[in-house]
Amino acid sequence: MDESAVVTAGGAGGRPAPGAVVRIRGILKSYKGQAAVRGVDLDVAPGEIYGLIGPDGAGKSSVMKAVAGVLAHDAGTLEVLGKVVDSEGSAERIKVDIGFMPQGLGQNLYPELSVEENIDFFARSRLVPREQIRERKDRLLAMTRLAAFRDRPMKNLSGGMKQKLGLVCTLIHEPRLVILDEPTTGVDPVSRRDFWSLLTQLLRERGITALISTAYMDEASRFHRLSLFFGGKVIASGTPDELTALAPGAVVTLRCGAQAMAMERLREHFPQVEARGELLRVFVRNATDEEAAQRALEVLNGMDATVLYTGVAELEDVFIARLSDLGLAAEEGAGGEAEGAAKPGAAPILNAREANEDVAIEAKGLVRTFGEFRAVDDVSFRVPQGEIFGLLGANGAGKTTVIKMLVGLLPPTGGRGMVAGRDMRRAPREIKEHIGYMSQVFSLYGDLTVTENIRLYAGIYGLGKNESRERVQWVLHMADLEGMERKPASSLPVGVRQRLALGCALVHRPRILFLDEPTSGVDPVGRRRFWDILFQLSKRDKVAILITTHYMSEAEHCDHLALMYAGRIVADSTPERMKRELEEEAGRLLEIHTDNPLSALSLLEGAGFEGAALHGNNVHVLARDLEEAERRARQSLSSGGVRVLSVSGQPLGMEDVFVYRVLALEKEEKR
Repeated sequence: MDESAVVTAGGAGGRPAPGAVVRIRGILKSYKGQAAVRGVDLDVAPGEIYGLIGPDGAGKSSVMKAVAGVLAHDAGTLEVLGKVVDSEGSAERIKVDIGFMPQGLGQNLYPELSVEENIDFFARSRLVPREQIRERKDRLLAMTRLAAFRDRPMKNLSGGMKQKLGLVCTLIHEPRLVILDEPTTGVDPVSRRDFWSLLTQLLRERGITALISTAYMDEASRFHRLSLFFGGKVIASGTPDELTALAPGAVVTLRCGAQAMAMERLREHFPQVEARGELLRVFVRNATDEEAAQRALEVLNGMDATVLYTGVAELEDVFIARLSDLGLAAEEGAGGEAEGAAKPGAAPILNAREANEDVAIEAKGLVRTFGEFRAVDDVSFRVPQGEIFGLLGANGAGKTTVIKMLVGLLPPTGGRGMVAGRDMRRAPREIKEHIGYMSQVFSLYGDLTVTENIRLYAGIYGLGKNESRERVQWVLHMADLEGMERKPASSLPVGVRQRLALGCALVHRPRILFLDEPTSGVDPVGRRRFWDILFQLSKRDKVAILITTHYMSEAEHCDHLALMYAGRIVADSTPERMKRELEEEAGRLLEIHTDNPLSALSLLEGAGFEGAALHGNNVHVLARDLEEAERRARQSLSSGGVRVLSVSGQPLGMEDVFVYRVLALEKEEKR
């Protein structure tokens, strides 16, 4: 990498921060001779939420562990809360003022202890005065909506509840600095929003400082400032707006009948092209909205393409663009392609004669109970061959249970299911010959190499020697694993492991794919690459794909969605139709940029703007009448002494839809 090419918006970490809570200069860290952190500079100012974003293995966790005092760095200087950290003794002295939450659901908790017992344990270990434990505990339980689950064992909590409990235990001693390593991975959007609301409230009330890493690029807009990591280095830092300015251009969203062909043609001219459901999304560099739309339509001349809307680039676009600008590979095995495109030229996975049934999956009134608990309640849907069908829902909504019933891992209590034209009760063995399945948990063999894992699955599915050899080569090419054949699966980055798991699920040419949160914890570039493969499989090869995900930006990629709540399907439509229906019902998104976002949030909440949320230096609200909402917002903020820098309408996303619908259902249940 050309060191002179690295661009940073401002100084270390965006701009110099006098009296910084965290000050890092030239930190180095190696593991067994392999450099993990290579000369990182970073400043975190008091009272800000600072984000670290980057691929797996980029060095984020190592930096955070060093700041938390649980990992010694090899070289460089580190100051935390005004104290130099250069020894085990100096690290111990700062820990009383630090809260550290490691990566992984409930990793800092005790499974057998109840919610309250976990909190009490951490309070005592952090020497919280006995007379203060009750007050702090009650306040944090109320803020996290965990008060009703005091007596529930931690192991029986949903993923979102585990993370919120982990945060409560991290905050019980009221630290000045909170360090959170991917705290929302595997957590549903409502729980994520609760999580961010809690942080915002603590920022307002207690003035805490937070250093957070995340795999969700849509969360990056919530940070005051952030740093993009790659290869153990910071490649860019600044506010979300400053980083967006590093890759000027516009995003064009359009509709074209010949979607797959249009996508191929666009990729000849633009590095970043995505299919999102029935639509295409194109990032055009160095162009205004009008210029970007015109250039995209010129490329698609004669293909009956229609531009629906244009807008600014997202941070995910910027991240991938920066990697491309600096000549960096997106991830190990990426072959230098930072845009996340799938390998071209892979042979079709289906024979034409095999793809002649319209309906691949059909659920009819599926029910599953566990004792008195009804996990799945009268679920019905259809998935045609060649469609990507997404199941969305909060943790514990019943999504995984539905998949387990359809693939034959769990018998239904009631209802019927047809998969590949076979009854799931009567022909489970025949069904398994036609499906591929990826579970939530990585299920391959870590001590086996990439090739050995593929061969193992080829043998399990009964492929002959010659066919097995051919399919191994197909998987290696399709999943972009060439060059990694002899590497143990356990040594691969998360995104690469998931592509290997997908390849193993496809080795026997299935007609139908079941994918249960396949990209949880995968970095943004890895997710784009993964979804590009899924698009090719569905459109070119007519594979039916049933997928669950917590990434709402991924939900946009699905042709059809079903939203589950408490075991039931409560919405069933295309992503675009769901967003249109919400806009008609609740209005559009208004983004308000001010010189004091925390005060702005309080003032807008006081003025009756329900659902107002902090996104970095901006506040988002839903409004039916944007002009009237803007007038009210400006009036409220002006009277409170907050200067409005800009106000703009923004398109709704699937996260807005998900959160609005789920919260509405929760309110209904409480009546």
